[in-house]
Amino acid sequence: MPDERRARQIDARTLRALAHPLRMELLDLLTVDGPATATGLGKRVGESSGTTSWHLRQLADAGLVEEDTSRGSKRERWWKAAQESTRMRAADFVDDPEMAGPLMAFLHQHVDIRYREQAQFVSELSRWADEWRDSATLSSTRMPLTPDESQRLIEEIEAVIERYRRPARPGDETVITQWAAFPHATVASEDRGES
Repeated sequence: MPDERRARQIDARTLRALAHPLRMELLDLLTVDGPATATGLGKRVGESSGTTSWHLRQLADAGLVEEDTSRGSKRERWWKAAQESTRMRAADFVDDPEMAGPLMAFLHQHVDIRYREQAQFVSELSRWADEWRDSATLSSTRMPLTPDESQRLIEEIEAVIERYRRPARPGDETVITQWAAFPHATVASEDRGES
């Protein structure tokens, strides 16, 4: 599979297209759950098929979704994600005043979607068999690193994820792997009440 199909690098054009909460949600649903119609997606997100259809066309214009010609008919148009995932280098946009709004909209929506996925898992915990509950984690680790060490950590974790990537087989469940690595400004000892 070509790398572009697996992971699309977000550029200014795709970032502008994704800087809308509904478009990000539609792309996420198509990526995680597979092809769907505008009507089906509309029911899932609480919008009309006309609204979801318009936003799907905006995503298609940016090359993020495409028509699934193996499904549907003249009256029923199916859509699919054009890639398995997206990647973004925030440094490419953070100093561009024209991209500040789209960048913040995208990043805040990204964090919101990840939170909702974790919250859904927690609310459905009792429905999963023990083997799935035991193989899931919602952990957080804090450690001192340099920027170079952080970059190597990211690359190593991404390499592990790639080793596990394969086509779906009978009996599989979709497993969402989420993780983040970012610096955190610590509170100085005098601000914590220490002398």
